[in-house]
Amino acid sequence: MHGSAASLSAALSSWLLVLLCAVSGAYCLRRAHGWGGAAAGEAVMGFGMALMAVPLGGGGAWRQPVLGVVFCAAALHALWLLRGGAHHAHHLVGSLTMVYMTTAAVSGGGHGHGAGLPPLTGSLLLYYAGYVVLGGTRLLTAGGPVPAHGGSTELVRACRLAMGMGMLAMLLSM
Repeated sequence: MHGSAASLSAALSSWLLVLLCAVSGAYCLRRAHGWGGAAAGEAVMGFGMALMAVPLGGGGAWRQPVLGVVFCAAALHALWLLRGGAHHAHHLVGSLTMVYMTTAAVSGGGHGHGAGLPPLTGSLLLYYAGYVVLGGTRLLTAGGPVPAHGGSTELVRACRLAMGMGMLAMLLSM
């Protein structure tokens, strides 16, 4: 009974992550309409993270290579955005993190048996843990809603925080 409860909990967690990322992607897509730029990249990341988190069991061998190409394109887009300022660096880190996770999934999924935590995964875990804590703090200390690219500042921050938590959860599950 304990094994089936753990299995049910893992499946529920996966579907909650899918929902969180898909809703974040949809909100970013709505923001991107007419604005493009970072919001479009965030929409791609949200939908890509949702697709990557869908529990397909043994099926879906096509998913990682296709997502790898999508995330490489997102990394190029983020690199292009960097010419507008270093504040776009997080988008590049996010895209490259997703490329890393899809590559790890294709090459055997995870860290290997008994190999411990790879330094890159550990570094990314620290980065996203810091990002989530900082994002949560900013969200808690934010003032009243101010329009920002088609949405309130708090909603944009909440969307980014949700995707940061999704990245953290995906890295932890590697």
